[in-house]
Amino acid sequence: MYSKAMMIEQDLQGRDIQDKRVLAAMEEVDRRLFVPDDLQNHAYEDSPLPIGKSQTVSQPYIVAYMAQVLDIKADDKVLEIGTGCGYNAAILSRLAKEVYSIEIIEWLAELAKINLAQTEYDNIHIRFGDGYQGWPEQAPFDVIELTAAPPKVPQSLKQQLKTGGRLVAPVGTLSQELVLVERLSEQDFSEKVLSMVRFVPMTGQAQQE
Repeated sequence: MYSKAMMIEQDLQGRDIQDKRVLAAMEEVDRRLFVPDDLQNHAYEDSPLPIGKSQTVSQPYIVAYMAQVLDIKADDKVLEIGTGCGYNAAILSRLAKEVYSIEIIEWLAELAKINLAQTEYDNIHIRFGDGYQGWPEQAPFDVIELTAAPPKVPQSLKQQLKTGGRLVAPVGTLSQELVLVERLSEQDFSEKVLSMVRFVPMTGQAQQE
């Protein structure tokens, strides 16, 4: 059975994950809480795992990599678009002060709440709905992370960043790039392509772009 220690040493530190706070979060959060019973022996393998209805729990490396590039501080307020089963939100919650997460699939939002209840982490807020417009009443955010790919970064989300805030998102349709956005001022943003990736498409309003 692949262990958590093996995952940390080989798949994270053995690649390019060196942020000590990210590694500590990956060590603390038990991925088994987010994996179906029949896949418990595979919980720490560095791959997505099915959780039902064609949905998956994210690959540990990409969870850690996105957290690392976002450089999340302990007093940050984070918005996650795409809660899934809650694993990524759990990791973010160990790095930030508050995590607000939106999931467009209702049964997944409920599953995430059930999974996260087992962790006793009390700084995660989950909403069922379309994340394209973000969470305006909780804006602005220091960090925004998308776990599904829109055709382009939604302007509505960029506008919910604080000045100096960071957003990371997979962007594209047939071909996707992981893009890091930073808000430089009220009107100015920088964008940097980090790598080629493959995520599920963002559904809902994003499909109208």
